[in-house]
Amino acid sequence: MSDRLTLATWNINSVRLRMPIVEKFLEEVQPDVLCLQETKCPDANFPFGALRKAGYEHIEIHGQKGYHGVATVSKRPLTNVEKRGFCDMGDSRHLGVDVEFAGAPLRVHNLYVPAGGDEPDPEINPKFRHKLDFLAEMKGWLKGEETARPAVLVGDLNIAPYEHDVWSHKALLKVVSHTPLECALFEELRESGGWIDMMRRFLPMDEKLYTWWSYRAKDWSAADKGRRLDHVWVSQPLEGAMRSTSVLRDARGWEKPSDHAPVIAVFEA
Repeated sequence: MSDRLTLATWNINSVRLRMPIVEKFLEEVQPDVLCLQETKCPDANFPFGALRKAGYEHIEIHGQKGYHGVATVSKRPLTNVEKRGFCDMGDSRHLGVDVEFAGAPLRVHNLYVPAGGDEPDPEINPKFRHKLDFLAEMKGWLKGEETARPAVLVGDLNIAPYEHDVWSHKALLKVVSHTPLECALFEELRESGGWIDMMRRFLPMDEKLYTWWSYRAKDWSAADKGRRLDHVWVSQPLEGAMRSTSVLRDARGWEKPSDHAPVIAVFEA
């Protein structure tokens, strides 16, 4: 008997502020698992009730007041919960859980990587240094045992690594999220653990692929100056179960939207 799992990831940019569109998304898409980033919500104020009413009984959160925060909500039980810290900062940026898929545990890592500020120079910008250090810690961790099992890593990783992950490769080479330094470290991190870039597995490298559009653009869709900041990585043991990925671009135009669109990944085994 086969099993089909739909997993979505979405930087929601304040879960309490965006609950109407979260509910709309859950009703329309019905993912089995939704990973949220930038929830900006202390654990005590998290909207458990609305999510359970929507059919998502299993909820794990790692939040803090006003900043960062990740949450994983699911129709299936979540076990083996892990909340990893990075760079001794005390930030809520990671949540690991197991969810049953095809009769075995599937590890799901939900991550929110630091944005890195505006100046792409670690010597004068502590935020950029923090981002590079964060990626280095990820590289030291996300290999070996973590990738020897079926695992998915999703989230707002705040880097658009390839030429067609941004609206203009040339214009953004010195813009944080697409600098050569970040992109090289990002690829080293992914390749060192043997992670598969699932989104690019289903969409050729020469096609544009975006998940984020700035609030600054008056007509974001017409201007289409996007970046792919949200990712789905898959460990080698899960490769055969990959079926599809998609970006729900329309959600960027919903009422009071996040500046990110949800990414949906489907697995079947």
